[in-house]
Amino acid sequence: MSIFSNLFGKKKDADTQGERMMPVFPQEIYQAGLLDFRDIIAPSALEINANYIRLGSKYARTLFVFTYPRFLATSWFAPIINLDRVFDISIFVHPVDTAIILRNLRKKVAEVESQISIREEKGLVRDPILDTAAQDLENLRYKLQQAQEKLFNLGLYLTVYADTLKELDEAESEIRSILEAKLVYAKPALFQQKDGFSSTLPLAYDRLGINTFMNSSPISSIFPFVSFDLTSNRGILYGINRHNNSLVLFDRFNMENYNSVVFAKAGAGKSYLTKLEILRSLMFGVDVIVVDPEKEYEYLAETVGGRFFNISLNSPHHINPFDLPIPREDESPADVLRSNIINLVGIFRIMFGGLNAEEDAIIDRAISETYASKDITPDSDFSKVTPPLLTDLETVLRNMEGGESLALRLKKYTEGTWAGFINQPTNVDIDKKMVVFSLRDMEDELRPIAMYIVTHYIWNAIRAELKKRVLIVDEAWWLMKTVDGASFLFGLAKRARKYYLGVTTITQDVADFMDSPYGKPLITNSSIQILLKQSPATIDAMVDTFNLTEEEKFLLLESDVGEGIFFAGLKHVAIKIVASYTEDQIITSDPSQLLAIKKAKEEYAKTSEITTP
Repeated sequence: MSIFSNLFGKKKDADTQGERMMPVFPQEIYQAGLLDFRDIIAPSALEINANYIRLGSKYARTLFVFTYPRFLATSWFAPIINLDRVFDISIFVHPVDTAIILRNLRKKVAEVESQISIREEKGLVRDPILDTAAQDLENLRYKLQQAQEKLFNLGLYLTVYADTLKELDEAESEIRSILEAKLVYAKPALFQQKDGFSSTLPLAYDRLGINTFMNSSPISSIFPFVSFDLTSNRGILYGINRHNNSLVLFDRFNMENYNSVVFAKAGAGKSYLTKLEILRSLMFGVDVIVVDPEKEYEYLAETVGGRFFNISLNSPHHINPFDLPIPREDESPADVLRSNIINLVGIFRIMFGGLNAEEDAIIDRAISETYASKDITPDSDFSKVTPPLLTDLETVLRNMEGGESLALRLKKYTEGTWAGFINQPTNVDIDKKMVVFSLRDMEDELRPIAMYIVTHYIWNAIRAELKKRVLIVDEAWWLMKTVDGASFLFGLAKRARKYYLGVTTITQDVADFMDSPYGKPLITNSSIQILLKQSPATIDAMVDTFNLTEEEKFLLLESDVGEGIFFAGLKHVAIKIVASYTEDQIITSDPSQLLAIKKAKEEYAKTSEITTP
């Protein structure tokens, strides 16, 4: 007999069977082998026990609340919602007919008042429990009759999940302890775990049916979304709220100032977070400028079509600190020139390792005369002048009374090994959406000077044109090592809002940052503060500076990479930084990932060479 006849059926012997086999169609066989949605989401196994359910490799237990105190404070349920456990919560609120309840309340009031009267007739002492019950019943009746309140049947269930029975018992004990501290009592749904689990699924079925009468006011105190929420209609995604899994969407340009600070130990994810913010800010038309001490932002700049400048003694990129910004309409040239001279004095304080009062005055006068030697005065058109160089200042000092020693100390920057660094005309331009200045190859001795000069140049460029920008100063403790560098950074952060600029200060050396007299003022002048994983050596400084609670202190100590606390104004939430796969490939600083990406590029290049004719 052929397979075809078997598949579609055959006619049997009418004398022996007297019946025909039903045909079997191919589509029925196909449909029988298909998976439907329930097959996909169903656990691999289900085991129902008296006080728990096993779902595959997970254990689950459902608890129900059966007793509440006389008064419920606002947000009493918050400690449960924000608990660092895996659980589901269902809150069932069943409306009750007010007319029926009023009739029942009338009977109940009569019963209570009758008991009070009987006790009075017997000469017994008044029972405060009965008096309180009578008072509460009368108040509830009045509010129901005046439509100030409504009555409901409330069912509150929690299903807790764990990997082992021991963890499940611990989770149950923790939840019950928190509730009992507020005089709210819960217990497991014995022999009803299946119904309890079904009641906490997103199906809106109250299969347990364990309800308590409650009026509107106390029910409102159970409102579940009590965690601080930083989700707004505009802004970029910083991460996920670890307490309630809401999105932390925020726009720094909606705050009173646009500055932020990021504190984290090495490897905690501060650069990862910053690159993610850069990538997402660029999508909203924000220009980004980065002072990068470790050459971490080069690949990101190349990917988004930005500019990358490597500042070092042998670099072809130069910045002349004597450059002057073109004054805007609301600025006078005299103020711009005066401000630039003050900042230049700060640079020379760092270069010379400090100046006494006499030397400070000489340098100030010498800089003014150096500008004058190039016909640059407060009345000049700065767009048409050629700024002087360091060599010009050296010449002026050499011919100035008391300036000979300063000219001698300046010689190593004009003719020595460091001459190629700043004794050159500026040949960099920041006309791209993203610009990175890398200082990795700069000698450690020169790095604070280089950071100051680069930041000073960026500040002049920002003042020249009003645009929506973010300036990121990574490893800012290099700049904070000197009083003049810290003072300049603080002044920049304080004045940034006027120029539509947000300054992001990043550091891992919290001690150096906080030891500076400008450390704490920088923090207070930043509307956003992000704290990622901290080391035990620095956590006490964090606690004192940010007034952290014990829970927040241990959260920072025990956080994984990319986890911490996000402060925005008066609000703060526990945050987890999340990036898409594509974003992760662009911004990662993990050496293993970078090596894998490099190998992939090399293999792709080899393949391209082979396939190219």
